[in-house]
Amino acid sequence: MIVLDSHCDTPSELLRGRVMEQEGTGGHVDFPKLQRGGVDASFFALYTPNTLTEEESLRQAMRQLAAVRDIIARNGGIAALATDPEEIASNKSAGKISIFLGMENGSPLCGDLAMLRLFYGMGVRYLTLTHNGDNALCDSAAEGTRWNGLSPFGREVVAEMNRLGMIVDIAHCSDKTFWDCIEAGKAPIVSTHSCCRALCGHHRNLSDEMIRALADKGGVVQINFYPVFLSDNWQQVRPGVKEIVDHIDHAVSLGGVEAVGIGTDFDGIDVTPEGLDDISSLPKVFAEMQRRGYSEDDIERIAGGNFIRVMKDVRSVAESLS
Repeated sequence: MIVLDSHCDTPSELLRGRVMEQEGTGGHVDFPKLQRGGVDASFFALYTPNTLTEEESLRQAMRQLAAVRDIIARNGGIAALATDPEEIASNKSAGKISIFLGMENGSPLCGDLAMLRLFYGMGVRYLTLTHNGDNALCDSAAEGTRWNGLSPFGREVVAEMNRLGMIVDIAHCSDKTFWDCIEAGKAPIVSTHSCCRALCGHHRNLSDEMIRALADKGGVVQINFYPVFLSDNWQQVRPGVKEIVDHIDHAVSLGGVEAVGIGTDFDGIDVTPEGLDDISSLPKVFAEMQRRGYSEDDIERIAGGNFIRVMKDVRSVAESLS
């Protein structure tokens, strides 16, 4: 099956000296770990914090993008930069991991749709609209006080993303921003790394109503591995594989098996689940799903097939708009 992780923060680690060719100490993602984990495709997020100015964010995002391209150029026999879902299978047959680009936080756009088009041209295939703070596009789950949802520029960004074929990612968005994206967008939207609020009350997680709406729009919620999002009791008892699959179960019960996937958030979290120290441990999740009675087809969808389908659907919407 095709295994796809929709969110890791490895580009930030590249700027800190992460050596992808060999296993370092403490890192969650490198090429050997990806290979052992059976990962065929991984979205590397170009992350910028809301504490930076827009100009600083742009420079930081460009530095991360350059670092990703450099590491792939040095490891052409192991990995390949990918922009279309069809490349995953061809790269897999050649023994290569497909590295896709996402961007976490819209601040690097500097308020200019031309920058959005430029990032798309450089390979970015989803944009997480904000991070832990309100920005020029929208309100975040961490604050949520500036725009009461999407800003006027944010609405322009969503429309242009639909036209380009870039996926709208609402992870880190406020509830009002989420509902604005559901209403304003013409294509499926995703949450690349979130969990279920019914099981863990963190404001970053999605309510049952939100998961149903996401599924109705053809989108997916990609379950996050960060213990803070998995359990309200995470400081007393560190959650592990069981709790991850509990969140998968709950999301499936609301949106169907076609509306759920995996977005580990590895390299962006300071605490890992019990027994899942890095991306090489990912098969444990699929083994637990199998133990609970998920069919092979169900596991294939959640492991990567659903997100690949969304990528194709978003592209189809863009083709219809053009």
